[in-house]
Amino acid sequence: MKKFNLAVIASLLVLTVSPIMYSLNANAADKETVNSVATLRDATPIDVQKEPNRIPKVINKDIKQGRNYPMQPPVIPHTIRSYEVNKNNNKCMSCHSRKRTEKSQAPMVSVTHFMNRDGNFLAEISPRRYFCNQCHVTQLDAKPLVENTFTDMHNLMNEKTKAKSQEH
Repeated sequence: MKKFNLAVIASLLVLTVSPIMYSLNANAADKETVNSVATLRDATPIDVQKEPNRIPKVINKDIKQGRNYPMQPPVIPHTIRSYEVNKNNNKCMSCHSRKRTEKSQAPMVSVTHFMNRDGNFLAEISPRRYFCNQCHVTQLDAKPLVENTFTDMHNLMNEKTKAKSQEH
């Protein structure tokens, strides 16, 4: 009986594993397919070093840009290439602090950045909000790597309202 059970298990294992092994061999036989994986490398074979793309320039216009969704942090409309932001310094505050906005004409940091986790207001920026680049980013003058199908809430609601009005 043990030999019979062992034979049945071995047969099932062969029947299960053989199609997988066949498909692996069939795919490996076609080198072009193996080396043309769909990635951001485009058509560069996997074993060739792709020449890197040029680093895109930061949009440096100091013009506020629209936001796409509620509570989206504003983007940084200028370059921050040599800005130092660490536990001792925050270059952003040289223009965006309460004391400097009149002279710099930069928008002041939101009052929410002066609140601690308990909702109490502080005299200085909250340590939770001190590292600006956690949320705020610069914009690059570059074509998107992948198609962006994002639709903001305002447009979604307009489409929904139009669809409902066409039903009636």
